[in-house]
Parts: sequence; C-alpha cells; structure tokens
Amino acid sequence: MALIHCHFYSETLKTGSSLYAIVPEPKRGEGPNRKLPVLYLLHGIADDHSAWVRRTSVEKYAAKRGIAVVMPAVGRSFYTDMVYGPAYWTFLTEEVPFYARSLFPLSDRREDNFVAGLSMGGYGAFKWAMRCPETFAAAASLSGALDVCSRKKHFENEFRLIFGDAEIEGSVHDLFRLASDFAVFPGPKPKLFQCCGTEDYLYQDNIRFLEHARRLGLDLTYEEEPGIHDWYYWDKKIERVIEWLPLSAPVSD
Repeated sequence: MALIHCHFYSETLKTGSSLYAIVPEPKRGEGPNRKLPVLYLLHGIADDHSAWVRRTSVEKYAAKRGIAVVMPAVGRSFYTDMVYGPAYWTFLTEEVPFYARSLFPLSDRREDNFVAGLSMGGYGAFKWAMRCPETFAAAASLSGALDVCSRKKHFENEFRLIFGDAEIEGSVHDLFRLASDFAVFPGPKPKLFQCCGTEDYLYQDNIRFLEHARRLGLDLTYEEEPGIHDWYYWDKKIERVIEWLPLSAPVSD
C-alpha cells in the first residue's frame, strides 16, 4: 500500500487544503487501466485528515481487501457549506472525488464507492450517502453525531457560523429528515452500517436515529457493544466496516 499526503489548492475553499490517500500498489503484470474501489473516510470534529492513519491500523485493514482510502480535511465544518465560512459540503462532495480520481486509479462506479466516518464524520458519511444515494454502494457511521439538533446546545456559537440562524430540524442538514427522503428514493440506495459504544455520550442520539431508520424500513446494519468515544473502539470498528463493505468484482482491462 502507498500512503500519499496531498497538499493542493482548493478552488472551492479558495485556500490550500490536504488529504491523505492509501492506495494499493500495482502488481507486476497488472494492466494500466485498473480501477480501484474506494472508501472516503471522514474525521471527527477534533481531528484532521491524518487522524485515521495515526490512530488506527486502517492501512492494514484496507490492504486485506484491496481498497483505496481517501481522507480529506474539513476542519470543524460538520461537512456543510458554512453560512459564515468555507463551502466544505461542495468541497467534499464535488472537488475531493474529482481531485482524487484525477490523481489515483479510482473507480467512479457506484458499486465501488463507499463512505464512512466517526463522530462528526459519521454524520458527514450518512449525510453524503442519503443526499447523494446514487454515489455510493454503502455508508457507515461509527459513534456518529447523528442527531445534530441535539448537539446544537453544545456547539451553539460554532453552529451559528456553520448553519446560521435557520432552524436545523427538518432541513437538509437534519439526518432524520434526510432518512425520510432517502426511504422513498426510487433508485438503488446504499446499504447503511451504524455502530456505537453503549457508554458513548452519543449513544442515545444513535438510538434515536436507529429507531427512526427502523420505522422507515431502511437497510441498516446496527451493532453495539461496551465502548466509549475513543480510538480503541474506532480501530476495532473500522476493521469491521471494511470487512462488511459489499465489494464488487474487480474491474479489469
């Protein structure tokens, strides 16, 4: 596996940005037109694009399945086009895939694209998958901040910068509203995976979302076990997520 640290100018953010990519190295005799499955892996609010590589064995887990991993940096944006700040939603959903596919041999097929994240990144992963269901075959949230409305009191000043003064509940930033829209989407929908430790401070938020998803009949795999909001738990669960991903047959020349 090759670990690549990219610094680049973002046309969307109008500033320099960074991402890490883990890319399977080509095998001798492999054709030049190989296209790799890819997992877009999103960080939490206190982290950056390097966190997954520094704190887990995600490279080892990805190598077992021959999948590339792209990890962008989005600050504390909640993966949103901020009202008073940069357009991180557009950066994530449009510029990052375009840039990554321009540099690396990544497949653009829905069947080969996946997204996952922890905490704020779990929110971002489900938000991306449910707003753009034609993009992914599967999405996973690890200890996700899935009830963003309940988080508002903890991040009041930051949320004003991100979401403005508009009501979050019922908007395109509310995963409960997005899940309802997602349930009636007429095309193929990504499978969902959700997990949270039972001692995690976001556990009740996860249970509320799980109950909502079950009422809607979503294709969602849920797992819980003892655990808190820490890297020991996320290292175990990202291995599980990568094993769970429904990888299709490889694309050949």
